[in-house]
Amino acid sequence: MLVYPYSWVVSILLLILSGLVGPLLTGGVSSRLPAIAGADRRSQRRAQGWDVATYGIAGTVGPSVVAAVVAWANATVAGLVLAGAVVVAAGLMRLLPYAPPAGAASEVPRPVRTLGLMISNGPLRRTLYLTTAVASSVAVLPVIAVASAGALGVGHAAAGVLTAAYGIGGLIASAGLMVRPLTGEADRSMMLFAGAVAAALALVAVTTVFWAAVLAYAMAGLLNSGFFAATLAARSEYAPPAARGQVFVWIGALKITAGSAGTALAGSVITTGIHLPLAAATVLTLAAAAIALAEKR
Repeated sequence: MLVYPYSWVVSILLLILSGLVGPLLTGGVSSRLPAIAGADRRSQRRAQGWDVATYGIAGTVGPSVVAAVVAWANATVAGLVLAGAVVVAAGLMRLLPYAPPAGAASEVPRPVRTLGLMISNGPLRRTLYLTTAVASSVAVLPVIAVASAGALGVGHAAAGVLTAAYGIGGLIASAGLMVRPLTGEADRSMMLFAGAVAAALALVAVTTVFWAAVLAYAMAGLLNSGFFAATLAARSEYAPPAARGQVFVWIGALKITAGSAGTALAGSVITTGIHLPLAAATVLTLAAAAIALAEKR
């Protein structure tokens, strides 16, 4: 196997490039849901349940497929399989029904102007900071799953069971949202689900029995999917039509950044205490929900 000098630099640059296009892909597709699902709010929210499910499936099935291919062949083949799946998905995207743009290109605000719009708009502002707070908080769970295995009396391999429980909980919630979409005001739903996620994180922190931890992780995944669906509804319903795509991309990018930051911070402080990242995540999420509630009132 040939190893080229500074090949790690190329790998880093490619990862940065993929990170740059990630929000454009996920946010861009999600922003098209209202035009595809129709004007009826119930239909839109059912479509958002499907959207949440796609994230859950990708987050659970994707890593499992990669792990299986690596065990069967090697990491290079796994990377090629992922690349091929993306190409197939791009072709399938062409089968979606055509929806005309919400406005002329000249009406679409620039990124900085879009950020100013979100900050000045109460519901969008709350969507912004609640999304980043919850994303950074739930991102500590995979790190905690590995670190807490010993305290739960199981091997480190059992951490996979905990993360799988989180994913299964999210998928169950997604299925429920397809059958019974969220009702009521999206702004209020976000606050309620954010508070519930904080409670689930606290439950994970105080659990000392493995089977109870599995249930706590599943509950966290279930509630986070509900929160995600509420944020999708908020982005869609509170953003001006011409700026909807920009709003989705902005919040998607900040969500990915917040999740990465949460994982990194959890990894850096986990040696101080297993429960420290969870305690910080719980306080952060609960504080964001309380601030949003006080601001709305």
